[in-house]
Amino acid sequence: MKVLVLALAVALAGKTSPEFAVGKTYVYKYEAVLMGGLPEEGLARAGLKILSEVMIHPVTADTFVLKLEKPELFEYSGIWPKDAFIPATKLTSALAAQLLTPIKFEYANGVVGKVFAPAGISTTVLNIYRGLINMFQLNIKKTQNVYELQEPGTQGVCKTHYVISEDTKAERIHLSKTKDLNHCQERIIKDIGLAYVERCPECERGKILKGAAAFNYVMKPMPTGALILEATTTELIQFSPLNIMNGAAQMEAKQVLKFVEILKTPVEPIGADYLDRGSLQYEFGSELLQNPIQLLRISNAEAQIVEILNHLVTNNEAKVHEDAPLKFIELIQLLRVARFETIEALWNQVKAKPDHRHWILNAVPAIGTHEALRFIKEKFLAGEVTIAEAAQALLAAVHMVTADMEAIKLAEGLVLNHKIQENPVLLEIVWLANHACPAKLVRPIHELAFEALNKGNVEEITIALKVLGNAGHPASLKPIMKFLPGFGSAAANLPHRVHNDAILAMRNIAKKEPKMIQEIAVQLFMDKALPAEHRMVAAIVLFETKVPMALVTTLANALLKESNMQIASFVYSYMKALTRTTAPDLASVAAACNVAVKILSPKFDRLSYRFSRALYIDAYHSPSLIGAAATAFYINDAATVLPKAMLAKVRTYLAGAYADVLEVGVRTEGIQEALLKMEEAPANTDRLAKMRQVIRVLSEWRAHPNRPPLASVNVKLFGQEIAFANVDKAIVDQLIEMVSGPSVHRFGRRALETMLSGFALHYAKPMLLAEVRRIIPTAVGLPMELSFYTAAVAAASVEFHASVNPPLPADFHATQLLKSDINMRAAIAPCVSMHTYAVMGVNTALAQASLLSRARVHTIVPAKIEARIDMIKGNFKLQLLPVKGIDKIASALYTVAVARNVEDLAAARITPVIPAHGVLHLSHHTSSHEASVSTEISASSEILSALPRHVVNKMSIPKAYEKKMCAAIATFGIKACTEIESQNAAFIRDCPLYAIIGRHAVMVEVAPAEGPVIEKIEIEIQVGDKAAEKIVRVINMSEEEEVVEDKNVLMRLRKILIPGLKNATAVSSSSSSSSRASKSSSVSSASSSSSRSSSHSSQRHSKVVDAAAPISKRSKRVSSSSSSSHSSRLSKISSSSRSSRSSRSSRVSSSRSSLGSSSSSSAMSKAKYLTNTVAPAVTVLIRAVRADHKVQGYQIAAYLDRANARLQVIFANLAENDHFRICADGVMLSTHKVMGKIAWGLECKQYETEITAETGMVDQLPALRLKLTWDKLPRSMKPYARDISDYISRIAHEFGVKMAKNKNIPKQIKLTVAVASEHSVNVVLKTPTRTAYKLALGLPVSLPIGNTEAELQIYQDNWVDKIMHLISKANAAECSLVKDTIITFNKRKIRTQLPHSCYQVLAQDCTPELKFIVILKRDQMQEKNQINLKIANIDVDMYQREHGVVLMVNGVEVPLSNLPYHHPTAKIQILQKEEGIALHASGHGLQEVFFSPTELKVKVADWMRGQTCGICGNADGEIRQEFVTPNQRVTKNAASFAYSWVLSGKSCRDATECHMKLESVKLEKQIMVHGQESKCYSVEPVLRCLPGCMPVRTTTVSVGYHCLPASMNRPEKLSIISQKSIDVHETAEAHLACRCTPQCA
Repeated sequence: MKVLVLALAVALAGKTSPEFAVGKTYVYKYEAVLMGGLPEEGLARAGLKILSEVMIHPVTADTFVLKLEKPELFEYSGIWPKDAFIPATKLTSALAAQLLTPIKFEYANGVVGKVFAPAGISTTVLNIYRGLINMFQLNIKKTQNVYELQEPGTQGVCKTHYVISEDTKAERIHLSKTKDLNHCQERIIKDIGLAYVERCPECERGKILKGAAAFNYVMKPMPTGALILEATTTELIQFSPLNIMNGAAQMEAKQVLKFVEILKTPVEPIGADYLDRGSLQYEFGSELLQNPIQLLRISNAEAQIVEILNHLVTNNEAKVHEDAPLKFIELIQLLRVARFETIEALWNQVKAKPDHRHWILNAVPAIGTHEALRFIKEKFLAGEVTIAEAAQALLAAVHMVTADMEAIKLAEGLVLNHKIQENPVLLEIVWLANHACPAKLVRPIHELAFEALNKGNVEEITIALKVLGNAGHPASLKPIMKFLPGFGSAAANLPHRVHNDAILAMRNIAKKEPKMIQEIAVQLFMDKALPAEHRMVAAIVLFETKVPMALVTTLANALLKESNMQIASFVYSYMKALTRTTAPDLASVAAACNVAVKILSPKFDRLSYRFSRALYIDAYHSPSLIGAAATAFYINDAATVLPKAMLAKVRTYLAGAYADVLEVGVRTEGIQEALLKMEEAPANTDRLAKMRQVIRVLSEWRAHPNRPPLASVNVKLFGQEIAFANVDKAIVDQLIEMVSGPSVHRFGRRALETMLSGFALHYAKPMLLAEVRRIIPTAVGLPMELSFYTAAVAAASVEFHASVNPPLPADFHATQLLKSDINMRAAIAPCVSMHTYAVMGVNTALAQASLLSRARVHTIVPAKIEARIDMIKGNFKLQLLPVKGIDKIASALYTVAVARNVEDLAAARITPVIPAHGVLHLSHHTSSHEASVSTEISASSEILSALPRHVVNKMSIPKAYEKKMCAAIATFGIKACTEIESQNAAFIRDCPLYAIIGRHAVMVEVAPAEGPVIEKIEIEIQVGDKAAEKIVRVINMSEEEEVVEDKNVLMRLRKILIPGLKNATAVSSSSSSSSRASKSSSVSSASSSSSRSSSHSSQRHSKVVDAAAPISKRSKRVSSSSSSSHSSRLSKISSSSRSSRSSRSSRVSSSRSSLGSSSSSSAMSKAKYLTNTVAPAVTVLIRAVRADHKVQGYQIAAYLDRANARLQVIFANLAENDHFRICADGVMLSTHKVMGKIAWGLECKQYETEITAETGMVDQLPALRLKLTWDKLPRSMKPYARDISDYISRIAHEFGVKMAKNKNIPKQIKLTVAVASEHSVNVVLKTPTRTAYKLALGLPVSLPIGNTEAELQIYQDNWVDKIMHLISKANAAECSLVKDTIITFNKRKIRTQLPHSCYQVLAQDCTPELKFIVILKRDQMQEKNQINLKIANIDVDMYQREHGVVLMVNGVEVPLSNLPYHHPTAKIQILQKEEGIALHASGHGLQEVFFSPTELKVKVADWMRGQTCGICGNADGEIRQEFVTPNQRVTKNAASFAYSWVLSGKSCRDATECHMKLESVKLEKQIMVHGQESKCYSVEPVLRCLPGCMPVRTTTVSVGYHCLPASMNRPEKLSIISQKSIDVHETAEAHLACRCTPQCA
């Protein structure tokens, strides 16, 4: 006893590690269980169990031998805990040799070192040994009882917490350690298929995967250490794709190790070599090649592949087999296991078989190794696959292959191969394949990029940057910076689009190193010398780094001083959009942007929509960790209608991660200009020479860079750019040449001949849409796998036959088909089968035990169609024939517990997770095999702890939800049925995961309905004279229908509307009977009264002359009574407005012909149906052909009464007893008024709606009014009407629409649109309860009225050019001059005194093309303006004389009476407009130049924005940079800016020339600058008289001066002074008019 006490004291004092004496053998009983499923008892689970005796024999102090005795393996798939484990006898026997082989491991001071085993032990078995050895891993500190450390183990190096206590009475040491598997320094984990998914730490407030392990030890103190008597391990891993806080499935591992005895018999290792097999950490093996969906015993891979191929080809010929996706996954697994030589041999067998090779070429890319890439490369270079097959295979293979050195070498070899280089599509696919590469693998790309930069090859640079952007490696940042503007001198001469590509290439790097990218992106954004587009793209990259609060505030302060409105609008709109985000990863950015928006909103909240903008919208559901976001960027550079670039991106959030699913970018630089501008002027013209001579006198004029037309599109999937295309003018010309060339006609003829001769086509496309796997080791040593697979096979079979009568000759022309009778028959059978699998459990090449959810969708929709087109007779017939296949859409989802092993696949056990019926018997009775661990392994109390035990025990499984719904279309004999069956675990816990788990099935089937047999469904259309022959049911007027009015009522109506018919219809009118005349008179009187009241009311509210009368008799009475009830109120309006009506009588009288009809109803009521008077123009029959030949279906007949301008369409059922109809009736009462009525119901009498559309005049400008009236509508329409009304009320304020609650005419909606100008309208909408109106609503096009109508005459009948002109005019930028006030293109007002006798550039094309120039001069004597315009090859002068405006073209006066003037070749016209002259040349960028005695206007086309210069400005919307001088300097003084555009004179002796010039002047006084006395010279030139001339009129301007020390002499070259900085602003005297002496120099 003393010895024991002493040993205990020593052990506790020193806390020695477990002791194993050398030479002895320690025997333990070992039991390990790994079980997966839902935590509740009474549901199915799947698992594995290992039972064995363990013998540990220390050979030396630090080398141990471990051997298993009597190992047994068990499987479990059943209801837990009722069912028992089943022995896996065959698997145990197969693994006996490995399990009984001893292994060695190093062990010292409780720490496990290296593990040694013979080569014959598989990795899977060795991992089971590691799980056992892991129980002996004890890092015991001698001086602490409670401590933490990062401890190595099977799962990796994880955070471990130790607690050590003693029981002196029992003489035991109790040690407990727990591992947090979510906080590991080095976690053993394998992810497959997640390369393009980004982790979202902020989204993981509720984790989707959590795990922990607890180890408990009972040790007995020994004299030299401690003996482990018992060790238990409990590990729990919870998983849910929707947040484990809302319910989760779990994997529970349990290990029990109990001491049995100590033997003196040693354990001898076998005679084989023991190899170093690594450490205690788990090693991945064959499970990587084993898919978790099915377990295959692979004995002969090649034979099995052939068998699967034959199955796929044979069973997917006519339609897709239901199990085709599963077989396709099986084929992929077999190919992954097979060697390259096996695949190659297989290819040689099947390459001549089209169907077999198709399946192979679709499966090989999914192998995902460099062997797949090698196979495709070799077969393409050998010419064994076509370009189309290679493109499809490469596109899949290069993005699924793991990026290693072999794959990089193969890709490099493909890039350099001449066959690949000859095909741009294949070259682009291979280039963009380099993704997720390590640093050493992207170095070749760096070298290629530098080589392309040295050669100046822009296309190669672009591709290299996109490849580096896809790779997203931080090591690529420095090479990319060499291509950034402002960072590398070599990048200065590169095109702007290359700079943009370089900036965007940093986006994927920003996900890994956001701070590095922030520094660069901020520098780019702050550099105001860069183009606006570069800075906006830099802002996009910057915000994707999740900018902090300080940086956002910095950006806000920069925007307050930003002079470029495009940039200010873009960044502000982006910040404002981000303030509304709900995504967790952007929460900090949203908070920062919210502060910034409050700073910026007073200044930028109402910017025009023409400026660049960013849009962002998202939705995120935190409890489920699911969300989606969409971002769109609209980048402009000159406020044009068509933006310069657009970018849109869609992001999804799921399971604590996010992925940028799709991104599309489009650049349209110069496209608008290329579409709208005229062709280039002839090369022999002297236009450019003349214009350059004019602008040569401008001080240091610099042309704007030209914009070559270029369209580009790029597409990204999951953050990887997979395709891009640049389309320039050369490519467009090639396409036009190819399309218009003879090859296209030959191809078209061959295609037509193929169709006429008939063909059969079958195509099947298998796809592995998703393969996502996460494999993590468990404490037992077996891997736990979470997997998601989706595979689909889509197929379509098409058979087509055609015949032509009369037969076509051999050399027929396509137009002969228009005179033929064509019969066509087609059979189409599209079908799809898709499988989706979700797996959680154990997956090895030897055994599987998992929870498997399988969703299947199988759809077959066959159809047979026969069509006949008789072009001569105008007949078209389409027949839908019955098919033998089943038209169904089936989907099923079920979750089962699966247990199987490779040695006995026939004995696989599959148990539904939810039992079909019964009560959850939560009995704890267990079998003998599980008695030792059943008390510890039970349902997790975490979820069910809230329920009392007796309540849980009585919980019963509800019956499955079953429902069948059928709907039949009796007319066509079709019945569609939907069957729904569902049983899930939501009765246990109401959460999404439990609602998914169970059995769900949906079946939609289309079958013949009960009743007469329908042979076929026929659709026939007959046009022309023979339409009447196809009428099956004639709609006649029944006796109960109302009496129609005489035809003379309509004729009198037409006499009123069309005065020219008055004499022609006099005889017909006088021949009417007296009774009808009296009736007509009374109706006319009533309607006339209504007409006057309506007219007065309309004049009061909308000023539209309204004389419309209702259509039907009933509505006449309503209208008449309504007008009388309001007579007292309207009489006041009438008296007050009588004088105004009389003054406008001539104007109103003309409109009464269009709006003043009072008997319009007679036109429709004279004949309820036109069947008795007019033959149908078109007949459409949709009928079912029955076996008993009874008529069944629908008829649509259209009747056209040309004499009365009336169209009637009647829809009727062909059944004799069915009187439901839809009648649409329309009549054109005049060229200004159209009325229509839609009625439906029995005999078209239940419901009806009347529509009136009429035009009139408002203040001599056109107006349109639409009126909708109804008497009775179905109740079902009322809720929708209220919803629409409420929606309009909500959004009205956002669009500036004013709303008012008014009691308007009931059951009527009236919309009035009155023209306000050529570019805007006034809109008034009246409903029964509200009035909404919007004044001066802008239009995207100009209205063809007034002057615009005359402008369109030059285009004659070319409607495309007319539409382009209307669009161009509506969006043109306008500059005007009235007296001394100039309003620029950007609406900036300048008040300045114009210099006399000197031309100033008002507006010009500032690109090197110099398409036009408009210069202005004010005459010194009369002080009147005159302009000179140079465009195309003409010189136009406009000036004033006493009698009016004078026009001169090329020095020849053109009398105004000869206008309009049309250019002989170019589309240039000069018109007389109001009191002046207008020139139009929109194709040259000059929309209009208007010159009158009082006003001057210049309008440039929208596509010229940003490309003009002159006093009118750049037309780019940048009001903060409006005053740009010819040398591109921005000045602050308006007068100085205007004078900088004066064309200086050279000689004072020429009276016709300008006697002034621009020069730098010296400040008359010396001032103190930077503490020293200085003399200053003006940087901005000042207008001064030429030498020998004296000023007669002057003004004061403020200019900037550059100062030099007073001691310095005046610089010899004052021309360089304009490039100096401005030190001070002072006033200077500018000359406006000069008088020169005859002796001037």
